[in-house]
Amino acid sequence: MKSFGFSKENIVQEFGYDDDVNEDVRTIIEQETGEELVDEDYSYVVDGAIAWWRDEDGNGDDLADLFLDMKVNFSSEDAVCWLFVPGSRQEGHVSAHIIEEAAVTAGLQVTSAAAAGEWSGVRLIPQSVRR
Repeated sequence: MKSFGFSKENIVQEFGYDDDVNEDVRTIIEQETGEELVDEDYSYVVDGAIAWWRDEDGNGDDLADLFLDMKVNFSSEDAVCWLFVPGSRQEGHVSAHIIEEAAVTAGLQVTSAAAAGEWSGVRLIPQSVRR
């Protein structure tokens, strides 16, 4: 599995944790940062965020709301943000169109994708940042 672009000592907030998440992804991020992930109730500044989202978690508007919640504590526009959804052949899969539309609504854009076991990850950045 790959690096997700976090740096040492980054604080990463996690949304949508449940018993079905990919623990390898969580471990990789914690090893990259040297820090444990903080939960969605964390109210201090963070360097990035990850979220686990399944079709049954809501519609595109709900996903846009999640993206806005993820951005609230960002320390800068350079914050690393990943959304993980079940892979295309998995129950609970969310289409790329819904993700893209929700991202635009929340002022984000999809920049890259990564396979993460039975999950697919998409990296998001603020629309104003060009990388």
